[in-house]
Amino acid sequence: MAVKLNPKGALDSKNVHISGLTSVDSRKWHISIERSSSVHASKLNIKAPKDSPNTDGIRIQHSTNVTIDSSIIKAGDDCIAIGDGSKYININRIFCGPGHGISIGSLGENGRRETVEYVTVRRANFYTTENGLRIKTWQGGHGYARYIRFERISFSEVIRPIIIDQYTCPPNQHCKNYSTAVEISNILYNDLRGTINGEIAVELLCSKSVPCKNIRMKNIQLDYGIN
Repeated sequence: MAVKLNPKGALDSKNVHISGLTSVDSRKWHISIERSSSVHASKLNIKAPKDSPNTDGIRIQHSTNVTIDSSIIKAGDDCIAIGDGSKYININRIFCGPGHGISIGSLGENGRRETVEYVTVRRANFYTTENGLRIKTWQGGHGYARYIRFERISFSEVIRPIIIDQYTCPPNQHCKNYSTAVEISNILYNDLRGTINGEIAVELLCSKSVPCKNIRMKNIQLDYGIN
């Protein structure tokens, strides 16, 4: 099952409420929110095997004032992916796992200008995910990801809980360094706790030409091991 708000060519969707929806084994994204505003989705139950490719739980693009809360997402890709043109996105009380965590991006592929701003993720729980909180951008891109808050987050056996990567590159390819990059700034990580199942708990891969700015971390406690 898959749900797509505002398919290509449709008029903007506004004041949308989704509640109590279950989606199992979608062939691609389970829920896609595009060119929409004032969307509130809650009590969602999304399920896909951990080895199923491109089965994002929720994908958001070109949308504003979107709230996702009180939901369970088990996916083979990102639990929630926040893409270009997204702003004022609020994510609250999400259980994610398995999956690739919550991702902002990727942004700026093929030199495009893409933007995300004013995103808040609170009270999320990640269980055995590949990633936790990830911001990823392509080399040579333009635009920004800014004013993003991650607060009161718990991790259990997560491989890479915190990642900023301005060097996104296709697998098994050598990408050259560019003098431009998507700007990443004003990011807050506050009250993050739990266990990791990998070698690196916090990974900040920031561009030399357009480095990350104003990255703040408070009250972080990540231990290696199993809860």
